Amino acid sequence: MLRSIAFHAAFYLTTILFMLFGLPLFFAPRSWVLWAWKLHTRTIILLLRWIGRVDMEVRGLERLPEGGYIVASKHQSAWDTIAPMAYLPDPAVILKKELMDIPLYGQFARKLGMIPVRRDHGAVALREMARIARTRAKEGRQVFIFPEGTRRAPGAPPDYKPGVVLLYEELDAPCVPLALNSGLYWPRHAWRLNPGTIIMEFLEPIPPGLPREEFRRRLIEATERGTARLVSEGQVQSRLQRNAA
Repeated sequence: MLRSIAFHAAFYLTTILFMLFGLPLFFAPRSWVLWAWKLHTRTIILLLRWIGRVDMEVRGLERLPEGGYIVASKHQSAWDTIAPMAYLPDPAVILKKELMDIPLYGQFARKLGMIPVRRDHGAVALREMARIARTRAKEGRQVFIFPEGTRRAPGAPPDYKPGVVLLYEELDAPCVPLALNSGLYWPRHAWRLNPGTIIMEFLEPIPPGLPREEFRRRLIEATERGTARLVSEGQVQSRLQRNAA
């Protein structure tokens, strides 16, 4: 618990310092802000390893296409909003509109060209999200979305929203499912970290142009099967570590 508290204190302090010292970047090219954001994510990854004893393993980077595409990620932990960004060339994250109203954070998100969505505005919000995402993909960026919209515990039944299907149809781009087991080590709604190695895996891209129901089925099957495999692997790893201790 002490390590967990120390990590979260370092996490928030580091984030605040990055934003304060990064204020001059508001007047700099976006590429500079992107570099600083990636430096921040890698710093958090190192803090998590050094303080929280939570390491990470990344698989499937060789599967990532060139240019613009969609990354549809499983969402179990706050970790998922941080670590994957360090491994994508220029991600454009779909996030709640309310986050854009947070002082400094919102300004940096706008500078980085993130994609806000107002979840209470229904179909209108989805169409606006798709319009902006189409522009980002044409710029060669990776549109990053959590298809379930919120964090779900490992093993929870899938709850995929329609937004990812709309993106797939509108962008006419490959979609890369992202499986992970982060919820085992940095659980949702919890401060306590569990030592171990988070695994995330970029799965085989789903090609563009499939019928919407076939795409949805393939996305859910691939993501859930990959996530279940990584969760099982992590649980075995944790049992072995406990037995060794």
